Amino acid sequence: MHSQSQIDLSKYRLDKASEMIGEADILFQNKFYKGSNNRAYYSILHSMRAVLALADFDSKKHSGVISEFQRAFVKTGIFEKEYSKIVMTASEIRNASDYDDYFIASKDESELQINNAKKFRDRVCRYLKDELGEEKAVD
Repeated sequence: MHSQSQIDLSKYRLDKASEMIGEADILFQNKFYKGSNNRAYYSILHSMRAVLALADFDSKKHSGVISEFQRAFVKTGIFEKEYSKIVMTASEIRNASDYDDYFIASKDESELQINNAKKFRDRVCRYLKDELGEEKAVD
């Protein structure tokens, strides 16, 4: 059974993930592809943190969040392996977009990152509905 504070935190983090997708869309529409990649990645990060809130886990480091999500939810089969690939690819592209001086972010790649972030968030929504029940989960 999950505490109300875990549920509230999970919902807050999922809302934040949705907000990041909105920001990614705006940046994409204005041809800011590097920024769009960044926001898509953060949407995925907050989606993972929404799941981990129910497990009473958090980390100040992205690597800690990713590692625990992989260990507790992908390796156990709760989340399909394709979501692990989405996380790793988004992380690599976000790092390149933010830190590589000569990285060129393409429109197609940025669009894929946004679509993957939406897919990831939608999968987390389904998990939360299964875990919490329809009436407590967020869309």
